[in-house]
Amino acid sequence: MQPRNMSMSGVVDLAAVKAAQEAKAKAEQARAEAARQGGGGGVSPADLVIDVDEAGFERDVLQRSAEVPVVIDFWAEWCEPCKQLSPVLERLAVEYNGRFLLARIDVDANQMLMQQFGVQGIPAVFAVVAGQALPLFQGAAGEAQIRETLDQLVTVAEQRFGLTGLTVDPDAEPGGAQSAPAVPVGPYDALLEAAVQALDAGDLAGAVQAYKNVLSEDPANMEAKLGLAQAELLQRVQGADPQQVRKDAADKPADAQAQIAAADLDLVGGHVEDAFGRLIDTVQRTVGDDRETVRLRLLELFEVVGAEDPRVAAARRALARALF
Repeated sequence: MQPRNMSMSGVVDLAAVKAAQEAKAKAEQARAEAARQGGGGGVSPADLVIDVDEAGFERDVLQRSAEVPVVIDFWAEWCEPCKQLSPVLERLAVEYNGRFLLARIDVDANQMLMQQFGVQGIPAVFAVVAGQALPLFQGAAGEAQIRETLDQLVTVAEQRFGLTGLTVDPDAEPGGAQSAPAVPVGPYDALLEAAVQALDAGDLAGAVQAYKNVLSEDPANMEAKLGLAQAELLQRVQGADPQQVRKDAADKPADAQAQIAAADLDLVGGHVEDAFGRLIDTVQRTVGDDRETVRLRLLELFEVVGAEDPRVAAARRALARALF
């Protein structure tokens, strides 16, 4: 079986900001608990690889994914490619020094988990970050591909969810207390939490203002940039008539505003490449102020999806060709 290309993002997840805040809150609780128990409490390198079953999945994978990316290795005793892949993953888990946790799941003993993840064949490797499952690859991938995949995973986990991993203590006893993740409490966490609460309450204007308040103090805050882009997108599509928007776009292929409105709907519906392609085509059809308006909206949509998404990189190249 040949390994499939990884997919880090899937469709646009408009709950990503909330998940990031929940992950941070749980991580901070873990740090506080470790401090109360009197330890810097690093994990043993041996605890970076764990065997997981259905009974312990919520505790060992879902809950842990709020503090560290969890890579899942679906395997079986009879699977020859698994015997090649699993030792590589185990070695890399130790080498990455707490930036991810490796969870091994025997598919013969845990078929319900296999079905829930939609595993069609093994070996299959997934990740769970802040409770969200991401397919990584299937098949006995080479070490270079595995490293590239893991590098992207830990980067996404840190940039979008604030997860920097576990503290590893070579002298710690295996099976000891879990490490508190090295996630500092940020000065704007209260404002970011207020934005998430506003989103939960359907107060999009309040969420937009809260994110702007953060950015006025910290213009480089990536979490606020992502949250603002997503909240403004939801504001724009709120109350829109999808059928009318799409009819207008079909009737007016060179109309900047019609195409922009349709692209917003495309993105909210998870059709990322359609949204990008629509606006790139419109850039080619328009000139002057209209062209600049479309270009700027496309850059906003890049923020929503996230700079690390490969579809954004491809669309940036296509936009450059359209402009020049």
